[in-house]
Amino acid sequence: MALLSLPLEPKGYFVLNHTTIASSQSLLAQLWKEYALSDSRYLVSDFFMLSVESITVFIWGPLCLANAIATARNSPSRHALRIIACMAHLYGVALYYATSQCEFYFTGRSHSRPEFVYFWVYYVGFNLPWVIVPAFLGS
Repeated sequence: MALLSLPLEPKGYFVLNHTTIASSQSLLAQLWKEYALSDSRYLVSDFFMLSVESITVFIWGPLCLANAIATARNSPSRHALRIIACMAHLYGVALYYATSQCEFYFTGRSHSRPEFVYFWVYYVGFNLPWVIVPAFLGS
């Protein structure tokens, strides 16, 4: 069932359609193109982006679902699952920012437009919850 809905979910859509997003006119492609103004790696089928989003869709998504089920059932495994999921999200965000910042530092190439909305709202703001929430829940 989860694989059937994969194309309808934003990250799943990216994983399955990363090579055609730039030329597609679908609603989700348009959303990805808008977000790509803050990180152009999403429009060029960057291998890091494809890898990290694939891991998110196929591993961290099911892990978070298992954690939600374990939490609803008050299972003791919910604690370990939550810690693993929180660490995975923190690590993913660290890699996301680090790869972009290292490339900027070493090559001078930025993947984000400099305007406030694209850098601070999209690039920083949209990813900040993936730092704050796991840091809070994992502690």
